[in-house]
Amino acid sequence: MRTLLVTSLLALSACATVQPASPSPATPERPFGTLREQAARQQAWLAERMNQALPALMRQHGVEMWVVPMREYNEDPVFKALVAPTTFAARRRTIYVFHDRGPGKGVERLALGGGSQGGVYEARRAQKKVDAGGGQRTAELWGPDQWQVLREVLEERQPKSVAINVSRTFAFADGLTHGEYEGMAEALGTTWTSRMRPAEGLAVDLLAWRGGDEERSYGELTRVAWDIIETGFSNRIITPGVTRTSDVVWWMRQRLNDTGLDTWFQPSVEVQRQGATEEQLGEDPVIQRGDVLHCDFGVTALRLNTDTQHMGYVLREGETEVPAGLKAALARSNRLQDIVMAELRPGRTGNEVLRAARTRMESEGIDGTVYTHPIGLHGHGAGAMVGLWDRQEGVPGNGDHRVTPSMWYSIELQATSPVPEWNGQRVRSAQEEDAIIGADGAVRWAWKRQEAFHLVR
Repeated sequence: MRTLLVTSLLALSACATVQPASPSPATPERPFGTLREQAARQQAWLAERMNQALPALMRQHGVEMWVVPMREYNEDPVFKALVAPTTFAARRRTIYVFHDRGPGKGVERLALGGGSQGGVYEARRAQKKVDAGGGQRTAELWGPDQWQVLREVLEERQPKSVAINVSRTFAFADGLTHGEYEGMAEALGTTWTSRMRPAEGLAVDLLAWRGGDEERSYGELTRVAWDIIETGFSNRIITPGVTRTSDVVWWMRQRLNDTGLDTWFQPSVEVQRQGATEEQLGEDPVIQRGDVLHCDFGVTALRLNTDTQHMGYVLREGETEVPAGLKAALARSNRLQDIVMAELRPGRTGNEVLRAARTRMESEGIDGTVYTHPIGLHGHGAGAMVGLWDRQEGVPGNGDHRVTPSMWYSIELQATSPVPEWNGQRVRSAQEEDAIIGADGAVRWAWKRQEAFHLVR
């Protein structure tokens, strides 16, 4: 995602010039059903993640016990993968504990504080007797007392090692704050802190893992993103010579809101124009005939995220199709997509995928850049990074992680080509399309990919 932030007052006021478009028949007002229906799907995904992915990943990474403490509004990044759709924040202090009891016995799941998350966890809390109206009742304690409950759990189970979320490499595996670690260490003492180890790969791979029904829903979600882009890059929204790029951006945002959906970043719409530099176009140009359009757009629903970059073209008077040189530019970025998809294989590191893809790209004479990233519960998601736009030699650490089955990627890249019809001016065809790596390791598009420009006639 490369986001253009439109901040000028002129750009903000220009939004009012866009005429509202009627909803597209392809995108109903509730494309994923009611909130209750969505929650039922998400709860099933949580159970699948805990029952199938978690035990396998704990054993793969050699983790006997995993402890994930957090406080309200300072949640660990892995929180999204651990809780029910009706849970929006940790309760005061919540400590999730996962204990692998061995083959045939499964992984025990405890929530120290918080609830059972729809029966996924056994909930335990610190308690004490308190005076209440002349009598006594049992009160549940939510704060520092939870550390004592954790100590009891450890002493009962006696794990040889305890994985915690600390990492200097992966943000997704670095959710244990300094304050929480200090409180935990003080309460548990050196006997237990000496057994603590980083959970790195476990946290990253659990966040990256996606189930079968999630895949089916993701195709639907990606289709919604396509539908909004297709409408935005059409005469229903764009009037050449009148509409500014910011008008299209804010229409996209509003369309999401009106459909009950959200986004994880501000969309962007950019223009390339024959004979004009980026500086000459300015921050918020009026869209003219002959312009090449580009957008970066994401949809958020069901706690999942999309990330899509498409190309558009505004036909000149008398034109009925896109100039051949621009078609060839898009075809080159399509070819680069083919290359990256072919090299994106489970078991490889992100840097290995990047090197292999760039070698083939250069051998075919494509002037391009690859900056492909995982996606799912986060937009720029957990997993092996395949390049950054400014790190084409590889990404130390994040790029050394391995691609796994059952995860998703945004195939993000660009190819730059001279266009004969523009007197050899170089045009950047930047595309991004979401792809699924299935449980069998096969790679496919979540919906489809763009192979022809969206047209403003």
